[in-house]
Amino acid sequence: MRRHYETLQKTRANHVPLSPLSFLRRAESLHGARTAVIYGDIRRSWAETSARIRAVAGGLVRIGLQKGDTVSVLSPNVPELFELHFALPLTGAVLNTLNTRLEPETIAYILDHADTKLVIVDRELVPLLAQAFDLLGRKLPVVEIADPSVPGASFGGPTYDTLIVSTPLPIVHPDDEWNAIALNYTSGTSGRPKGVVYHHRGAYLMALGTAAAWQVPPYPVYLSVVPMFHCNGWGHPWMMAMLGGTVVFTRIPAPDRVFDAIRTHGVTHFGAAPIVLQMLTEAKSGAAPFDPAIHVLTAGAPPPPSVLEKTRSMGFDVMQVYGLTETFGHISQCLWQDAWDDLTLAEQAEMQSQQGIAFPMVEEVTVIDRASGEPVPSDGTTQGEIAIRSNTVMAGYYKDPEATATAFAEGWFWSGDGAVRHGNAYIQIRDRLKDVIISGGENISSVEVEAVLYRHEAVQAAAVVAMPHEKWGEVPCAFVELREGIEVSSDELIAFCRAHLAGFKAPKAVIFETLPKTSTGKIQKFQLRDRAKELE
Repeated sequence: MRRHYETLQKTRANHVPLSPLSFLRRAESLHGARTAVIYGDIRRSWAETSARIRAVAGGLVRIGLQKGDTVSVLSPNVPELFELHFALPLTGAVLNTLNTRLEPETIAYILDHADTKLVIVDRELVPLLAQAFDLLGRKLPVVEIADPSVPGASFGGPTYDTLIVSTPLPIVHPDDEWNAIALNYTSGTSGRPKGVVYHHRGAYLMALGTAAAWQVPPYPVYLSVVPMFHCNGWGHPWMMAMLGGTVVFTRIPAPDRVFDAIRTHGVTHFGAAPIVLQMLTEAKSGAAPFDPAIHVLTAGAPPPPSVLEKTRSMGFDVMQVYGLTETFGHISQCLWQDAWDDLTLAEQAEMQSQQGIAFPMVEEVTVIDRASGEPVPSDGTTQGEIAIRSNTVMAGYYKDPEATATAFAEGWFWSGDGAVRHGNAYIQIRDRLKDVIISGGENISSVEVEAVLYRHEAVQAAAVVAMPHEKWGEVPCAFVELREGIEVSSDELIAFCRAHLAGFKAPKAVIFETLPKTSTGKIQKFQLRDRAKELE
């Protein structure tokens, strides 16, 4: 016999696909008169911003954009990129934000792999895109963001402003919350970057969960520091619409611009990588602390306790969060515990450097022994791999079912990060299971750097590991065996790498020596890591 509960059905009245587009509709009607965007002399309300978004969406449809098309955007944090986080989903297209620090070769690869139909580019970055097109062997349709105050080149095509003079699209939900909303690429930690597919459901829940976990009140004044090419700015653009926030843009996160924006606009919240926090502490040394405190999220490499100490003295209330591209950004937080109040500043900073506990929208973040399949004990010593279950886990890797299946083995998303679990259930990363170097919040693949080194005629063997760095946290260090009879200097090899890689990926030191190997010829990188630590 069927119970009455089993006869109830989903209908349009009681089941609506989740999408952050609903936040835009709410912002338009509830927060219409409030300021949404500040950029230089530009001030726009939520009503004006929503009208622009809907007009841009209409313009994109007018030029032929269709549901499921990938649109790649190469731009710094400016209002247009913020608007595209809503305008492209309105059309049913997929937003692919490109890392502006990448070299032309990787950008060309992404444009090809992502099946990009249209590129929207800030004119300051037109030369970079032109180089990528040359390597790609073809030019894609382009729309340019033209800022009169910023010099730049031009392809001579349509501009973003021409999209706005179009019939606006209505704000409607997708027919399926599982539809793709964004395509973000990893930093290529095992070679070529992978395309990570985000869905509307995850984007919606990321915004809700972040507001709850960070305890963000209505109407925050948010400084846009986190690049929107990183996990769509950690989902913060969508969260700001939900909360009726004001988003302040400085184009680049230079310390003087950040401090000026905080003072001028009364900034209450921002997110930043540890390297940005360090730059801010160095630029504002000895100044009076902000009062009330500025709420800050930080993620990337675990922040050094010394930086957390300094930021607290500046009036920054910093919370560390942890996540990956595959998890829409942060999925765990180091939430302050009352028991830490009586600790010294140094001890408090040490506790704050943990990766913490799951966000409220995340089902589970745990540490598992892959050999036994069981969670590790909460002893702060036994190491396992961080595993995640959440509605804010990607739909999968774009055009890579094998990698998707591997990542989702046994019903978990496997992070590749080695960690321990403490008695309070907080997790803490001990070592990265992959040879990833995190420099200033950017992931660098040692495999990618090694591949470039091997292209030099003088290199017989190469291994790249992380070397501690006071400013960037860690940087690449190359250990190289030279071919017999061929000489090359470390400066020449570094210059060679810079010619083929983004500058931040090039080694900052090159050590010439015979590499330690196992009996099967595998390079023993753990020995090289120990050597690199001595070079700090």
